[in-house]
Amino acid sequence: MDKRILGAVCAGGLMMLAGVAQAGVIERACRASDRAAATRQMCSCIQSVANKHLSRSEQRKASKFFADPHMAQEVRQSDKRSDEVLWKRYKAFGRQAAQTCR
Repeated sequence: MDKRILGAVCAGGLMMLAGVAQAGVIERACRASDRAAATRQMCSCIQSVANKHLSRSEQRKASKFFADPHMAQEVRQSDKRSDEVLWKRYKAFGRQAAQTCR
């Protein structure tokens, strides 16, 4: 194979890997969900809103809600102060994402 073609293929593969590596936990969870609306553009937008409204640790916890909606219900109903804070911030994030990412 021509070295130029091989170089271009390798560079393209590295650029694709870099794009995946840059995706945040919310974006990856969104893309992995079975929702029809979970397009690359939509999930990227949701991640952008999450970056403004949720800390990294909150994003990690909230990303699990995509695969396990019951976990969100448990956080919502929890008596723990930390879960109450997370839930309020998550709701605000959800409202902003709905407005921004339509």
